[in-house]
Amino acid sequence: MFDWITNLIDSMGAFGVALLMFLENVFPPIPSELIMPLAGFNAARNTMSLPLVILAGSAGSLAGAYLWYWIGRRIGFERLCHLSQRHGRWLSVSPDEFDRANGWFDRHGGSAVLFGRVIPTVRTFISVPAGVRRMSRGWFLGLSALGTVAWTSVLTLAGYWLEGGYEAVSAWLNPVSTVVVLALVGTYLWRVATYGRRMRRKGSD
Repeated sequence: MFDWITNLIDSMGAFGVALLMFLENVFPPIPSELIMPLAGFNAARNTMSLPLVILAGSAGSLAGAYLWYWIGRRIGFERLCHLSQRHGRWLSVSPDEFDRANGWFDRHGGSAVLFGRVIPTVRTFISVPAGVRRMSRGWFLGLSALGTVAWTSVLTLAGYWLEGGYEAVSAWLNPVSTVVVLALVGTYLWRVATYGRRMRRKGSD
């Protein structure tokens, strides 16, 4: 996985960084905690500009966040609940979980968007309740941009500063990155497999 990400960034440059971060936000098979430090490595080796790496990663991530916001705004809460009832197993999200997410957003509002952008997994889906509750588009983009640029900058600079130990880091990061991706896929498959059991348990509460 490490080699695949670095090869894609090497071949596509800033566009590759933006594309990976967009895909990470649409469906997170590759966490940004791997993408941006590797892009930072490249910047430290003078193959890419550091500000360009941060800008590209932030733009791709923000585009993915806005896509989820648009979906939530377009579909609405009732239709999303209906979709989760029909296809909840494959979405691995139940109507009750949608309801709790919206309740959490109602309690925290803008801070949920701002700080949610730096929390793994949450940053991918916090945009949906923001769209469902029809948060102002400009306010959503502004808060998302602040959180996204801050998180992307931290990750990129971590890779940039570790450039001196690139060879040592790459030796263990490649298997670790593969394990992380397999864990994400395994978690999804587990939620699909246990969906019926979770729904029955909630129904008996």
